[in-house]
Amino acid sequence: MRHAFREALLAFRRAPLLGALGVATIAFSLFSLGLFGLVALNIRDALARVEERVEVRAFLGDSATAAQVTRVVAAAQGYPEVAGVYVVTSEEALRRARRELGEFRDVFDAAVLPPSVELRLRPGHRDARDVRAVADRMRALPGVDDVRYGEEWVQKLAAIRAVATAAGIALGAAFAVAALIITGATIRIAVLARAREIQLMRLVGATDGFIRLPFLLEGTVGGLVGGALALLLTYAACAVVRRYVIAIAFLPPTA
Repeated sequence: MRHAFREALLAFRRAPLLGALGVATIAFSLFSLGLFGLVALNIRDALARVEERVEVRAFLGDSATAAQVTRVVAAAQGYPEVAGVYVVTSEEALRRARRELGEFRDVFDAAVLPPSVELRLRPGHRDARDVRAVADRMRALPGVDDVRYGEEWVQKLAAIRAVATAAGIALGAAFAVAALIITGATIRIAVLARAREIQLMRLVGATDGFIRLPFLLEGTVGGLVGGALALLLTYAACAVVRRYVIAIAFLPPTA
Protein backbone atom coordinates (compact mmCIF):
# COMPACT_ATOMS: atom_id res chain seq x y z
CA MET A 1 0.00 0.00 0.00
CA ARG A 2 2.88 2.36 0.86
CA HIS A 3 4.41 1.65 -2.55
CA ALA A 4 1.08 2.36 -4.22
CA PHE A 5 0.78 5.75 -2.48
CA ARG A 6 4.34 6.62 -3.44
CA GLU A 7 3.77 5.64 -7.07
CA ALA A 8 0.55 7.66 -7.26
CA LEU A 9 2.33 10.71 -5.86
CA LEU A 10 5.28 10.27 -8.22
CA ALA A 11 2.92 9.95 -11.17
CA PHE A 12 1.36 13.31 -10.34
CA ARG A 13 4.78 14.92 -9.89
CA ARG A 14 6.03 13.54 -13.22
CA ALA A 15 2.96 14.76 -15.13
CA PRO A 16 1.24 17.51 -13.14
CA LEU A 17 -0.47 18.92 -16.21
CA LEU A 18 -2.04 15.57 -17.05
CA GLY A 19 -3.17 15.15 -13.43
CA ALA A 20 -4.66 18.64 -13.33
CA LEU A 21 -6.40 18.00 -16.66
CA GLY A 22 -7.93 14.81 -15.29
CA VAL A 23 -9.18 16.57 -12.16
CA ALA A 24 -10.58 19.46 -14.20
CA THR A 25 -12.31 17.08 -16.61
CA ILE A 26 -13.97 15.20 -13.75
CA ALA A 27 -14.90 18.48 -12.04
CA PHE A 28 -16.59 19.99 -15.07
CA SER A 29 -18.33 16.73 -15.94
CA LEU A 30 -19.80 16.53 -12.44
CA PHE A 31 -20.49 20.28 -12.48
CA SER A 32 -22.68 19.92 -15.56
CA LEU A 33 -24.49 17.05 -13.86
CA GLY A 34 -24.87 19.16 -10.71
CA LEU A 35 -26.32 22.09 -12.66
CA PHE A 36 -28.86 19.78 -14.23
CA GLY A 37 -29.76 18.41 -10.80
CA LEU A 38 -30.13 21.96 -9.50
CA VAL A 39 -32.51 22.91 -12.31
CA ALA A 40 -34.51 19.67 -11.98
CA LEU A 41 -34.84 20.06 -8.21
CA ASN A 42 -36.11 23.62 -8.41
CA ILE A 43 -38.55 22.80 -11.21
CA ARG A 44 -39.89 19.97 -9.05
CA ASP A 45 -40.23 22.29 -6.04
CA ALA A 46 -41.95 24.95 -8.17
CA LEU A 47 -44.48 22.44 -9.48
CA ALA A 48 -45.07 21.18 -5.94
CA ARG A 49 -45.79 24.74 -4.76
CA VAL A 50 -48.23 25.25 -7.62
CA GLU A 51 -49.92 21.93 -6.83
CA GLU A 52 -50.49 23.09 -3.26
CA ARG A 53 -52.99 25.58 -4.67
CA VAL A 54 -55.13 22.82 -6.18
CA GLU A 55 -58.44 22.85 -4.32
CA VAL A 56 -62.05 21.88 -4.80
CA ARG A 57 -64.65 24.54 -4.02
CA ALA A 58 -68.27 23.52 -3.45
CA PHE A 59 -70.72 26.44 -3.65
CA LEU A 60 -73.72 26.16 -1.36
CA GLY A 61 -77.22 27.11 -2.38
CA ASP A 62 -79.12 29.96 -0.76
CA SER A 63 -81.55 27.43 0.67
CA ALA A 64 -78.86 25.28 2.26
CA THR A 65 -79.57 24.79 5.95
CA ALA A 66 -77.02 24.71 8.75
CA ALA A 67 -77.56 20.97 9.08
CA GLN A 68 -76.81 20.45 5.38
CA VAL A 69 -73.66 22.53 5.64
CA THR A 70 -72.56 20.46 8.62
CA ARG A 71 -73.18 17.23 6.69
CA VAL A 72 -71.27 18.55 3.68
CA VAL A 73 -68.28 19.43 5.88
CA ALA A 74 -68.40 16.07 7.68
CA ALA A 75 -68.60 14.15 4.40
CA ALA A 76 -65.67 16.09 2.93
CA GLN A 77 -63.56 15.50 6.04
CA GLY A 78 -64.07 11.77 5.59
CA TYR A 79 -62.56 11.69 2.11
CA PRO A 80 -59.04 10.15 2.16
CA GLU A 81 -57.84 12.64 -0.47
CA VAL A 82 -58.78 15.70 1.62
CA ALA A 83 -56.29 17.35 3.98
CA GLY A 84 -58.48 20.21 5.20
CA VAL A 85 -62.01 21.58 4.90
CA TYR A 86 -62.83 25.26 5.31
CA VAL A 87 -66.21 26.96 5.28
CA VAL A 88 -66.23 30.34 3.50
CA THR A 89 -69.20 32.55 4.32
CA SER A 90 -70.68 35.08 1.89
CA GLU A 91 -69.01 37.92 3.83
CA GLU A 92 -65.60 36.22 3.74
CA ALA A 93 -65.99 35.50 0.00
CA LEU A 94 -66.78 39.17 -0.58
CA ARG A 95 -63.75 40.30 1.42
CA ARG A 96 -61.49 37.94 -0.55
CA ALA A 97 -62.86 39.17 -3.87
CA ARG A 98 -62.25 42.80 -2.93
CA ARG A 99 -58.75 42.01 -1.68
CA GLU A 100 -57.63 39.80 -4.57
CA LEU A 101 -59.40 41.74 -7.34
CA GLY A 102 -58.85 45.28 -6.18
CA GLU A 103 -59.27 46.77 -9.65
CA PHE A 104 -62.87 45.48 -9.64
CA ARG A 105 -63.58 46.62 -6.10
CA ASP A 106 -66.60 48.74 -7.15
CA VAL A 107 -68.21 45.72 -8.78
CA PHE A 108 -68.27 43.86 -5.48
CA ASP A 109 -69.58 46.75 -3.37
CA ALA A 110 -73.14 45.57 -3.61
CA ALA A 111 -72.52 42.01 -4.71
CA VAL A 112 -73.56 39.00 -2.72
CA LEU A 113 -71.33 35.99 -3.25
CA PRO A 114 -72.51 32.51 -2.31
CA PRO A 115 -71.00 30.69 0.67
CA SER A 116 -68.77 27.75 -0.14
CA VAL A 117 -66.78 24.88 1.29
CA GLU A 118 -63.12 24.70 0.29
CA LEU A 119 -61.28 21.40 0.19
CA ARG A 120 -57.48 21.30 0.32
CA LEU A 121 -56.10 18.03 -1.01
CA ARG A 122 -53.30 15.86 0.36
CA PRO A 123 -49.99 15.47 -1.48
CA GLY A 124 -50.26 12.60 -3.91
CA HIS A 125 -53.96 13.24 -4.49
CA ARG A 126 -53.74 16.43 -6.55
CA ASP A 127 -53.78 14.86 -9.99
CA ALA A 128 -56.70 15.36 -12.36
CA ARG A 129 -58.29 11.98 -11.65
CA ASP A 130 -58.39 12.34 -7.85
CA VAL A 131 -59.55 15.96 -8.02
CA ARG A 132 -62.34 15.04 -10.42
CA ALA A 133 -63.42 12.14 -8.19
CA VAL A 134 -63.66 14.42 -5.14
CA ALA A 135 -65.59 17.03 -7.15
CA ASP A 136 -68.08 14.42 -8.37
CA ARG A 137 -68.72 13.20 -4.83
CA MET A 138 -69.23 16.76 -3.62
CA ARG A 139 -71.79 17.48 -6.38
CA ALA A 140 -73.95 14.62 -5.13
CA LEU A 141 -74.28 16.08 -1.62
CA PRO A 142 -77.53 17.85 -0.65
CA GLY A 143 -77.17 21.62 -0.38
CA VAL A 144 -74.34 21.87 -2.95
CA ASP A 145 -75.30 23.93 -6.01
CA ASP A 146 -72.06 23.82 -7.97
CA VAL A 147 -68.48 22.54 -7.67
CA ARG A 148 -65.46 24.19 -9.27
CA TYR A 149 -61.83 23.14 -9.27
CA GLY A 150 -60.35 24.56 -12.47
CA GLU A 151 -60.46 21.33 -14.46
CA GLU A 152 -58.52 22.67 -17.45
CA TRP A 153 -55.84 24.17 -15.20
CA VAL A 154 -55.44 20.91 -13.25
CA GLN A 155 -55.11 18.92 -16.49
CA LYS A 156 -52.48 21.30 -17.85
CA LEU A 157 -50.56 21.09 -14.57
CA ALA A 158 -50.60 17.28 -14.76
CA ALA A 159 -49.37 17.43 -18.37
CA ILE A 160 -46.53 19.79 -17.43
CA ARG A 161 -45.48 17.50 -14.58
CA ALA A 162 -45.50 14.45 -16.89
CA VAL A 163 -43.42 16.23 -19.54
CA ALA A 164 -40.99 17.59 -16.93
CA THR A 165 -40.56 14.13 -15.39
CA ALA A 166 -39.92 12.44 -18.75
CA ALA A 167 -37.53 15.18 -19.87
CA GLY A 168 -35.73 15.08 -16.53
CA ILE A 169 -35.16 11.32 -16.72
CA ALA A 170 -33.93 11.51 -20.32
CA LEU A 171 -31.63 14.48 -19.78
CA GLY A 172 -30.37 13.14 -16.46
CA ALA A 173 -29.44 9.84 -18.08
CA ALA A 174 -27.74 11.68 -20.96
CA PHE A 175 -25.69 13.86 -18.57
CA ALA A 176 -24.73 10.84 -16.47
CA VAL A 177 -23.61 8.85 -19.53
CA ALA A 178 -21.64 11.84 -20.83
CA ALA A 179 -19.92 12.24 -17.45
CA LEU A 180 -19.01 8.53 -17.40
CA ILE A 181 -17.64 8.64 -20.96
CA ILE A 182 -15.54 11.74 -20.30
CA THR A 183 -14.23 10.34 -17.02
CA GLY A 184 -13.43 7.00 -18.66
CA ALA A 185 -11.59 8.72 -21.50
CA THR A 186 -9.54 10.71 -18.99
CA ILE A 187 -8.53 7.54 -17.14
CA ARG A 188 -7.62 5.85 -20.42
CA ILE A 189 -5.38 8.77 -21.38
CA ALA A 190 -3.60 8.49 -18.04
CA VAL A 191 -3.06 4.76 -18.54
CA LEU A 192 -1.76 5.21 -22.10
CA ALA A 193 0.66 7.90 -20.91
CA ARG A 194 2.27 5.30 -18.63
CA ALA A 195 2.07 2.36 -21.03
CA ARG A 196 5.84 1.87 -21.11
CA GLU A 197 6.06 1.90 -17.32
CA ILE A 198 3.29 -0.71 -17.12
CA GLN A 199 5.08 -2.88 -19.68
CA LEU A 200 8.34 -2.74 -17.71
CA MET A 201 6.54 -3.68 -14.49
CA ARG A 202 5.00 -6.70 -16.24
CA LEU A 203 8.46 -7.76 -17.50
CA VAL A 204 9.85 -7.81 -13.96
CA GLY A 205 6.91 -9.94 -12.77
CA ALA A 206 4.52 -7.40 -11.19
CA THR A 207 1.00 -8.72 -10.68
CA ASP A 208 -2.09 -7.06 -12.13
CA GLY A 209 -3.23 -5.99 -8.66
CA PHE A 210 0.16 -4.42 -7.92
CA ILE A 211 -0.01 -2.47 -11.20
CA ARG A 212 -3.64 -1.38 -10.77
CA LEU A 213 -3.44 -0.16 -7.17
CA PRO A 214 -1.53 3.11 -7.86
CA PHE A 215 -3.98 3.90 -10.67
CA LEU A 216 -6.92 3.23 -8.38
CA LEU A 217 -5.52 5.47 -5.66
CA GLU A 218 -4.69 8.18 -8.15
CA GLY A 219 -8.19 7.96 -9.64
CA THR A 220 -9.80 8.02 -6.17
CA VAL A 221 -7.92 11.14 -5.13
CA GLY A 222 -8.61 12.82 -8.48
CA GLY A 223 -12.29 11.92 -8.25
CA LEU A 224 -12.60 13.29 -4.72
CA VAL A 225 -10.85 16.54 -5.63
CA GLY A 226 -12.87 16.87 -8.84
CA GLY A 227 -16.10 16.15 -6.97
CA ALA A 228 -15.28 18.77 -4.34
CA LEU A 229 -14.55 21.34 -7.06
CA ALA A 230 -17.78 20.46 -8.85
CA LEU A 231 -19.72 20.93 -5.60
CA LEU A 232 -18.10 24.32 -5.01
CA LEU A 233 -18.83 25.42 -8.58
CA THR A 234 -22.46 24.29 -8.28
CA TYR A 235 -22.86 26.16 -5.00
CA ALA A 236 -21.28 29.27 -6.52
CA ALA A 237 -23.65 29.11 -9.49
CA CYS A 238 -26.59 28.71 -7.11
CA ALA A 239 -25.43 31.71 -5.06
CA VAL A 240 -25.12 33.88 -8.19
CA VAL A 241 -28.62 32.94 -9.36
CA ARG A 242 -30.00 33.60 -5.87
CA ARG A 243 -28.43 37.04 -5.72
CA TYR A 244 -29.10 38.34 -9.22
CA VAL A 245 -31.99 36.32 -10.66
CA ILE A 246 -34.35 34.37 -8.38
CA ALA A 247 -34.36 32.57 -5.05
CA ILE A 248 -33.66 28.87 -5.61
CA ALA A 249 -32.87 25.91 -3.38
CA PHE A 250 -29.49 24.19 -3.29
CA LEU A 251 -29.11 20.45 -3.66
CA PRO A 252 -30.21 18.73 -0.43
CA PRO A 253 -28.06 15.96 1.11
CA THR A 254 -30.61 13.44 -0.18
CA ALA A 255 -32.75 14.51 -3.15
